[in-house]
Amino acid sequence: MTKLEKAALTAVRDCMFAKNGESILIVMDEPEKKIGYALFEAAKSLGCEAMVIEMLPREANGQEPPPQIANLMKQFDAVLVPTSKSLSHTKARRVASGSGVRIATLPGILEATMVRALNADYQRIAALSIKLCKILSEGQTARVTAPAGTDITMSLKGRVGKPDTGLVKTADDFSNLPAGEAYIAPVEGSGEGIIVVDGSMAGIGILQKPLSIMMEKGYATGISGGAAAIKLKKMLDSAGMQARNLAELGIGTNYKAKLCGSVLEDEKVLGTVHLALGDNKSMGGKVSVPSHLDGIILKPTLYIDDVCIIKSGKMLQ
Repeated sequence: MTKLEKAALTAVRDCMFAKNGESILIVMDEPEKKIGYALFEAAKSLGCEAMVIEMLPREANGQEPPPQIANLMKQFDAVLVPTSKSLSHTKARRVASGSGVRIATLPGILEATMVRALNADYQRIAALSIKLCKILSEGQTARVTAPAGTDITMSLKGRVGKPDTGLVKTADDFSNLPAGEAYIAPVEGSGEGIIVVDGSMAGIGILQKPLSIMMEKGYATGISGGAAAIKLKKMLDSAGMQARNLAELGIGTNYKAKLCGSVLEDEKVLGTVHLALGDNKSMGGKVSVPSHLDGIILKPTLYIDDVCIIKSGKMLQ
């Protein structure tokens, strides 16, 4: 068995808890066909009624799949979605989850990520993610600072944190794979300060130069940082004003994840924080827009109310 085959089996058997006779759908696109077929073969080997379907790549993270695929997703016990653009924050995914389907998305996954970050102890990752999720849910205010210049505060009042554990066991469970984060949707209109993304940015990759995003009343009002800033502004402008909403505060909890330029893995790196712009409907927020872009911040210090959760990239809780 190759390393990729082993990782695919881990995903289907240990993360999705797929059982003999269950119906499993793999939704993929051209860039992720190798991963898609590896998952398909793993599902077959477990005796599942497996099906694979390929769609055209979406233009942006959060863009809806074709309606035929959205309808198909509701008809299976479990769905895995290795696609080049994320379907995590789509109505199609939310509706399928609401129908009781177990779903894992693997947006933009690299073979190296599959092999490295899926061969981890997900019980360990889940325990830390759930612990941090409780802290986020009980918090009222968050503040993130970092050496590159990030200094932003936001309200968490009334919002419930969610753990991305990688354990998709019961009806309507949802996760990214590889997993490993605790995340929450800040209150709309509350984000104030500056975000300096110095790790990687969704849709761009590893940054050669930090990307500065001014936040006022919960929206990105100014973006600078050379070519990456131009590209980010273009992506945001194509989706409208709501794409500039401060959508997410996330904490990476996967000890095997490494910064590699794929935000799927980058946002899971232990000791990092990520802040996202755009859609937060999937997280309990109020903004629905076909865009969700995460920026990874290195060596952050994170306070939830008066409690320091992370100090210069080191987990304290």
